[in-house]
Amino acid sequence: MIRKAKAVWRGTGRAGNGHLSTDSGVLADTPYSFKTRFENEKGTNPEELIAAAHAGCFTMALAFGLQGSGYTPTELTTEAAVTLEQEGQGFRISRSALTLRAQVPNLMKPPLLVWPAKQRRTARSPRSSMPRSRWMPS
Repeated sequence: MIRKAKAVWRGTGRAGNGHLSTDSGVLADTPYSFKTRFENEKGTNPEELIAAAHAGCFTMALAFGLQGSGYTPTELTTEAAVTLEQEGQGFRISRSALTLRAQVPNLMKPPLLVWPAKQRRTARSPRSSMPRSRWMPS
């Protein structure tokens, strides 16, 4: 399976701007720039897209894991907070923190599922089956 996206940039790093598009059409000439990335101007940025991918991948993997254990979630809501930090002359993603709220009948009370730290890197963890985690480990 191959998924594609395209970025077009015009101008310098700080003064220029660009747009992002995906083959699916979900992103179609979506603007991004220095200001959307570092100054909260309307538009998107690579880190926001990485956060969306991380949250989406984790949540779907968890749904499959719960299903395999005999549970049907009513709702799984995951927020990913990606931290971008300056490193030398550039930047790096230093962290992607996930916050999960889960409503899963017949699991445990309260309806907040916390994945135990010692299980995070085992085959039973949803994270171990996430393509994003294999490509870009934390």
